[in-house]
Amino acid sequence: MVYHIIYDGNCNLCATFTQLLSRFDQGNIFDYIPMQDQGTLQQFSITSEDCEMGMILIDSNDSKKRWQGSDAAEEIVNLLPLGQAFIIAYRALPGMKWLGDKTYEQVRDNRYNWFGKRDNTYQSPYPFGCHESDNCSIS
Repeated sequence: MVYHIIYDGNCNLCATFTQLLSRFDQGNIFDYIPMQDQGTLQQFSITSEDCEMGMILIDSNDSKKRWQGSDAAEEIVNLLPLGQAFIIAYRALPGMKWLGDKTYEQVRDNRYNWFGKRDNTYQSPYPFGCHESDNCSIS
């Protein structure tokens, strides 16, 4: 099963998160689309305005199944090995979901000020449509 992660390729924090996740996952579960790739985003009817609300996770088997912002971050963790146990515990703690949502919003809205903006859009070694068996990693 493959999921598409739409991330801000100009954000240092987002690019670092994408780098870490792609090293761990190796293209098994996720491929990556920078928010700056308007051509690919059009395939999913996603606009620049949609991207302003944060990262987006799309189920490749059902592109109508989407998560955005902190919900996308939670679902990404949930899909990782042993991630489901962490998410269940996180959601069970009173107030944690609310705190996580508010924290995500603050980071999203201040990401360039707090973490910096890249001069060039980061491209993942596992771009949209690339699967582990395709050996299409970008050097």
